[in-house]
Amino acid sequence: MENALVANGLVKRFGDKVAVNHLDLAVPRGSWFGIVGPNGAGKTTSIRMIVGLLRPDQGAVVVNGIDVWPDPTEVKRMVGVLPDDLRLFERLTGEELLVYIGLLRRLDRTAVVSRAEQLLDVLGLTNAANDLVADYSTGMRKKIALAAALLHSPSVLILDEPFESVDPVSSKVIVDVLQHYRSSGGTILFSSHVMDTVERLCDQIVIVSSGEVVQSGSIQELT
Repeated sequence: MENALVANGLVKRFGDKVAVNHLDLAVPRGSWFGIVGPNGAGKTTSIRMIVGLLRPDQGAVVVNGIDVWPDPTEVKRMVGVLPDDLRLFERLTGEELLVYIGLLRRLDRTAVVSRAEQLLDVLGLTNAANDLVADYSTGMRKKIALAAALLHSPSVLILDEPFESVDPVSSKVIVDVLQHYRSSGGTILFSSHVMDTVERLCDQIVIVSSGEVVQSGSIQELT
């Protein structure tokens, strides 16, 4: 099966600490791929290198056949990202946030407004569209951030702890949206420290510890 995303030999050091140590990933197109490991295993650092937010000390990342480094601009057009640390524009409403992000991506305003309304609807945020993001609950913040990641219809979606501190109702909504995204041909890579969540959702996983892949394979092979 063709891979949507490949990482080879990723290394990242912070001073004397090796956060990621020659990490390899191969994410098949159309799959739901999980990175699982304890807090501090290097998952978030790896994701930041994969999406073009943190330059690796060594190694390479290819998304849809295009090298992320040294210039990640093209790849960022193809990838949607839900980061672990949600840095949102707190003084905008949910709808304003999505429109603003769409315009930053130089999308057509009419198309952005229509797409924003659609995403607010499917994520159950229509009634909160005119509320400030600052007043959103954790689950609502995760959902508006997911809407922002999906806004430009990316072919690859990368999620860092998408269900962390999220209530069960919001979690179900997020899962339903992601399953629809995947059934439409999208590829999902997501990290978690909760093995149960990964087993329930993913086709393939890698287990990471101390910045290294210690096991990889299908759910059937590893459980």
